[in-house]
Amino acid sequence: MNNQFFKAALNDFTADFAAGGAIRVMADKGYSVQKIHDRLDFPLPLERIRELVWKHYLETGVILEEEPECISPKERITYVKVQDEYGRSSFKQVVEKVEGKPGEESRRGAKEYVAIDFGKRRYQDKKGFEKALESLSEEDREYVLGLPWPIKTVWHVKDERIGRILEKCGIQ
Repeated sequence: MNNQFFKAALNDFTADFAAGGAIRVMADKGYSVQKIHDRLDFPLPLERIRELVWKHYLETGVILEEEPECISPKERITYVKVQDEYGRSSFKQVVEKVEGKPGEESRRGAKEYVAIDFGKRRYQDKKGFEKALESLSEEDREYVLGLPWPIKTVWHVKDERIGRILEKCGIQ
């Protein structure tokens, strides 16, 4: 059992060291999992790249597994450090009004999210889901099919790509 754990950990480390940085950079540039696979110098299985991209999107907030407190960039909750007259520090919750265009990250970092249930749709009606994706460009279809969408609702940053995908599929 320990030997299997060690091999898995070593495999993860090797993959991340050899290609993790390149995968994260290409994912940030909007490349699909398939395009990343085609451009990598270090051979990695498509499934492993899919996992690394998904993990990166979760870590950077492109995708959230839990509903965000603020889906719209109209408000953002922050915490400010305050000191009393005796020098004791505490934190105070502050609700900030944030201005910016929908889908863009504002100067203060607020993002707008949309609920995505591609995993549920694919599980419940695979043929219907694939039919809905036929109206997408090849690049957008690769983006949707390349990610391991869970069978639950997740929240994706509302950007140009996801807006276009949802509109063409008639989802929102």
